[in-house]
Amino acid sequence: MSTKQLYAPIAADMQAVDAVIRQRLHSDVVLIRQVAEYIIHSGGKRMRPALVLFAAGAMGYQGTNHHQLAAVVEFIHTATLLHDDVVDESELRRGNKTANAMFGNAASVLVGDFLYTRAFQMMVGVDNMRVMQVLADATNIIAEGEVLQLLNCHNVDVEIDDYLRVIRYKTAKLFEAATRLGAILGGADEKTEASIAAFGMHLGTAFQLIDDVLDYSSDEAATGKHLGDDLAEGKPTLPLIHTMRHGTPEQAALVRKAIETGGRDDFQAILVAIHESGALEETRRYARAEARLATDALSVLPPSIFKEALLQLSDFAVGRDH
Repeated sequence: MSTKQLYAPIAADMQAVDAVIRQRLHSDVVLIRQVAEYIIHSGGKRMRPALVLFAAGAMGYQGTNHHQLAAVVEFIHTATLLHDDVVDESELRRGNKTANAMFGNAASVLVGDFLYTRAFQMMVGVDNMRVMQVLADATNIIAEGEVLQLLNCHNVDVEIDDYLRVIRYKTAKLFEAATRLGAILGGADEKTEASIAAFGMHLGTAFQLIDDVLDYSSDEAATGKHLGDDLAEGKPTLPLIHTMRHGTPEQAALVRKAIETGGRDDFQAILVAIHESGALEETRRYARAEARLATDALSVLPPSIFKEALLQLSDFAVGRDH
């Protein structure tokens, strides 16, 4: 199932969110407009803003603040991408040149700052202190996740729990915040809000786990990124951790060397080692477990087209090939 099919129940809302994004991207500074519009409109699944809309719909929300907050979440996500690509020295994302490759590192960092601060201007406009608390906490934790990932780079002794912590901070936290925001707008009680937020956290974890699988198994044309980017950057993701733990001594040594030094010199041999050790299937197993936890968390919601769409998103997250 495509994202267009998945998003059918919120198609009109997504158009409204796009209108908010276009309006709030405006700046009198030409370079800000150029960079922001380039990254916002260069593709992407828009899953995080969709989660705000689905969660609000599942709670029966009637209003327009979910459009504003969905745009806020997308701005925060886009700001993290701009900063990530500078830190990782990435040149390709979603099949396009990264903003830093197009406009330079300085412009990418500064426009990322613009998007962060514009997001906070917008969340103030919603005039809900709980909303502000959730987003302020989320952006802070995401920043911690970025630093944790930096500390893990080139570290061959990273444990699985350390790796999962980075995912939950860096990626899953914004998924969690998106679903929590929808629940808050819909007036969810404390238990329901916590359950919907847990759905987002587990979904985001599953989503990133599959991203890490695709870094060693997908079609570059489909993902729009180079295979082995994580390896080149010395990032010890679960497929690599598993191969070091369960591959042959020669395979483990090969992976350890690659993580410590970075680069793709031994990529083909490492790719063989990853497949032979069962690392990709083991990572998918972790992802499926997270998806099941996400699905279970939605048991608090009554039946609706929005709940059904969230359940389908859980299946999509682990079944996708790009």
